[in-house]
Amino acid sequence: MKKLLFILILAVAGTVAASAQTVYSVSYKSEADVKVYVTNYKSDADLVVYKCKYKSDAQGTNKGLWFFTDYKSDAKKKVYFVDYKSEADIVVYFSDYKSDAGWRNRSKMHKMQ
Repeated sequence: MKKLLFILILAVAGTVAASAQTVYSVSYKSEADVKVYVTNYKSDADLVVYKCKYKSDAQGTNKGLWFFTDYKSDAKKKVYFVDYKSEADIVVYFSDYKSDAGWRNRSKMHKMQ
């Protein structure tokens, strides 16, 4: 019984860790899954992002809680930051508050899934 409980706990812990929105910033546009433009205005954003210090803080998928990985292979999405809004797949605003994170334009949610 204890062995079964231990396996169940490991499975749940693995699911939580896998659900984090992990991203890696690539150097070349051709490597990216998503092209991102960063705006200075929350009202212009498709997605308000909170940059998490720890992977464990980025709970839940596609909720605007991003953890930037050090390695491309650890990331769920590879992003490239563009200089012009017209080049972007999504427009993001980085917030200092975790509670602000979330989609403002849900029609673009599929870009980060």
